[in-house]
Amino acid sequence: MSRQNTAGRPYDVVLFGATGFVGELTAEYLAAHAPDGLRWAIAGRSTEKLRRLRDRLPAAAGVGVLAADVSDPASLRELAVHARVVATTVGPYVRYGDALVAACAEAGTDCLDLAGEPEFVDLTYVRHHTRARETGARLVHACGFDSVPHDLGVYFTVRQLPEGVPLTVDGFVSVDAAFSGGTFASALGQFARGRQLRAAALERRRREPRPAGRRAVTPTGAPRFAGEVGAWALPLPTVDPQVVRRSARALDRYGPDFRYRHYAAVRHLPVAVGGAAAVGALVVAAQVPAARRLLSGWLAPGEGPSAERRARSRFSVRFVGEGGGRRVCTEVSGGDPGYGETAKMFAEAALCLAVDDLPPTAGQVTTAVAMGDALTGRLRAAGIRFRVAATR
Repeated sequence: MSRQNTAGRPYDVVLFGATGFVGELTAEYLAAHAPDGLRWAIAGRSTEKLRRLRDRLPAAAGVGVLAADVSDPASLRELAVHARVVATTVGPYVRYGDALVAACAEAGTDCLDLAGEPEFVDLTYVRHHTRARETGARLVHACGFDSVPHDLGVYFTVRQLPEGVPLTVDGFVSVDAAFSGGTFASALGQFARGRQLRAAALERRRREPRPAGRRAVTPTGAPRFAGEVGAWALPLPTVDPQVVRRSARALDRYGPDFRYRHYAAVRHLPVAVGGAAAVGALVVAAQVPAARRLLSGWLAPGEGPSAERRARSRFSVRFVGEGGGRRVCTEVSGGDPGYGETAKMFAEAALCLAVDDLPPTAGQVTTAVAMGDALTGRLRAAGIRFRVAATR
């Protein structure tokens, strides 16, 4: 690593895609919580929309406006060299994210996003990790509900267990929330790209080194009734276990032999069966172009749940960790996971990269590796709960 000096750049943080649904929530959070002296800007295709957004923000006069378009790589390179940290909400990332990651890797600019798309994460590792290591750029994907509560929750749980021994952690996710058009579009796109997803994962496995003398695995657990949380546990095939595995492979604190399993926790069996059937039907439908087009018009990107619905939304992720004769139960919980809390996590991660004293890292890294204790502390101060529920 040879980190470039970015201190003289005009902006500490640039929020790209600020006029989208989650982008506006993130801009509002930054406007309310940015520390004094932070130089930040909002960016996107339409300067008119950006200026209207800026005028609605508190202390609007200090917020910059930058024009950039994912279809114009030169504008993305210009954006990258103007910032120390770029936070992008422009997805689906597998379609719109690569050129910005490339620009940030080349410029030594930290880049974070909300990508829950394994194919995109694997492709950016293959294409840009090496260059980012050379320039000192930190490429941090999945900085929202995917996968901050899970990655930092496992990190928090591991720190309650003995060091230097084999460890196991199971995570159980409970969510009461609605989703936006952007989230639906990303999920639909992933379901339709199974072949490409597998190819990207295989190419990454060929290139990515494994830790010497240590093991970290994330097997798919079987459906079961989990007495430890009093709910039916269904394997949850999201990007989160992959992120946890990469943190465990990078950090010795996870021990010599680490295993993590990721579940959805559902109280009632009929609901569990119905949910699994609905997801299966959506996966099948996504393989048919006509059905995919029909589904994509159901909820358009940029749309999302109302403020009233978001205010009623909640999430909880409970972890059961064991090792060295000790057992610990922990929980990470908060409000609206997909939007209010995602905007909070995303904004705090951008601020963490911009202003906190962090361990030296570069290339594609996870939130636990790049920001572990610092970001956990920020989120706790911002109202997201990390707690030890029980030990023995």
